[in-house]
Amino acid sequence: MTDTPTRPGRLPVRSLPLASALRLSRPSDTWFKPALSVVVASAVPHLTLLAIGRLDLVMYTMAGSLCALYGHGLPYARRAGAVAGVVLGMTASLAVALVTASLTGSTAVLIAVGALLAAAQKVLCDATRIGPPGHVIFTFVSSAALFAPQRPEQIPGHLALTLGAGAFAWLVALAPALVRREGPERRAVARALTAAAECAADPGPRTRNAAAAAVHAAWQCLLASGRPTPVRRSLERLVVHAEGAFAAPRPGGGGAAGPDRLRAWAALTRARGPVPAPPPAPGTADELYGIDAERAALRAPEGRRAARRALLRRLGPGSPLLPVAVRTLAGCALAGYLCAALGVGRPYWAIVTAASLYQANITLSWNRALQRTLGNLLGVLVFAAVLPVSRISPLALVCCCLFFSFAAEALITRNYWLGSVAVTPMALLVLEFGGAHPAGELIGDRVLDTVLGAVAGFLAATLVTNRRAAGRVERALDATGRARADAERTGADPGAAPEARDRARRTLTASLVELREAGDTAAGEWWQRALPEQRLLAAERAGHRTLAATAQRRGPGGATPPAVHAPSIGAE
Repeated sequence: MTDTPTRPGRLPVRSLPLASALRLSRPSDTWFKPALSVVVASAVPHLTLLAIGRLDLVMYTMAGSLCALYGHGLPYARRAGAVAGVVLGMTASLAVALVTASLTGSTAVLIAVGALLAAAQKVLCDATRIGPPGHVIFTFVSSAALFAPQRPEQIPGHLALTLGAGAFAWLVALAPALVRREGPERRAVARALTAAAECAADPGPRTRNAAAAAVHAAWQCLLASGRPTPVRRSLERLVVHAEGAFAAPRPGGGGAAGPDRLRAWAALTRARGPVPAPPPAPGTADELYGIDAERAALRAPEGRRAARRALLRRLGPGSPLLPVAVRTLAGCALAGYLCAALGVGRPYWAIVTAASLYQANITLSWNRALQRTLGNLLGVLVFAAVLPVSRISPLALVCCCLFFSFAAEALITRNYWLGSVAVTPMALLVLEFGGAHPAGELIGDRVLDTVLGAVAGFLAATLVTNRRAAGRVERALDATGRARADAERTGADPGAAPEARDRARRTLTASLVELREAGDTAAGEWWQRALPEQRLLAAERAGHRTLAATAQRRGPGGATPPAVHAPSIGAE
């Protein structure tokens, strides 16, 4: 492996985008799933509380109902555990907030606890990669609860409401399994086929990286999906075709499966009919054998221990998440204390605004600051327009909240600011469950909190440096080099076990995905040493060449032709 020297010094401050941050994109192909789930999960507790005349308890049931937003990209076997963890995490966060609120009325202490909770929630959500919506929902619930009047004897009942609503949200999140057991896997494979078709039709760094990420996500989804079924077997064969198309693309779509066929398979896979049965691809039998072996290894005690060790590394002292946690803590505390100093009655809105900004790097955090500010300012206008309607009756208030819950999830995948236009009136209407408030006061506080929270949050992001971003790139380069060498060695060895060859190739794909993610994250950071961009590009090219070479060696029936080594990482 040849190394391109890294130039000393630091990157200059990069220009920050404006128009691109606000540009609308196509909606997610599954936007309706979290939207419908949160409406169903919220409607039953809301209407129950309405029937017994206790709408003042909505905040506690809503904490559990919002857990229905999570896990929609996961197969149901994995989703059951993930959403259960979300419910327990939400309850634990709420418990800390309620106990703190019952013990002290000091605004300074409440803000400090809110900032600490926001930082912990950010780290845990990023480390476990649970999301979207990630940590923001947790911070919204716990921060609001900190500033709600609370007595110690009320806490068990309020937590029981959250657990009850969370259990119902868990059922709602898993209910689609009764109708379409392999739905998440089908969508993941359809995305992989579509991305592979784009790469086969127009090979290039952008399409190749996108296809690698989609194929890797599809394999991970299938590995986590539970025992093999006939449908999952067909899906695995489709991913083999997608993998071959992106690993060794040819202009015009030459190869075993061209872009038109891949797109047709993607459409059929995404639809409700039978999964298409593709013809056998070279190496399919070995690939499926390798998947079974890898699935068994992941479920073995050693595999579970390895997964726990990987999670602990992401949470440990050397974690790349630590600077983002410090940013979150500093920004939320600064926003809360600034609002308290100015006499704002609800500093938790500023805390939530600041917490929502923190993304993988400064550039993305800037985008989120723009989106959050614009969305909230437009949202208060919507709130002003809908407030008279919500005050017609308690049922009208419940219906308005449910409508905005659906609208938020329907719009947020187009752009975060568009979803915030619906989130803001929903958050303001929640206050109405405890009693009517002056509209002018609510709007004024929300506008001030939004602006102060965004300014304080972004200021903290610029002042707290993330020098570990470049170090993550270096580690990813090393990991990619090792994975490439292992893939070449096992691919060239006629005696290598099929599962070893396929596992090595999937490991190389995963390392390339991590390398691109690390590079994109570091490219958007300030105040760090210059990145080894030439090494990064050379490593990606060499890795994809190795994938192509190993795919070509998998001849018909899994036979392995003579080895042809991929170029070294420094070759052009």
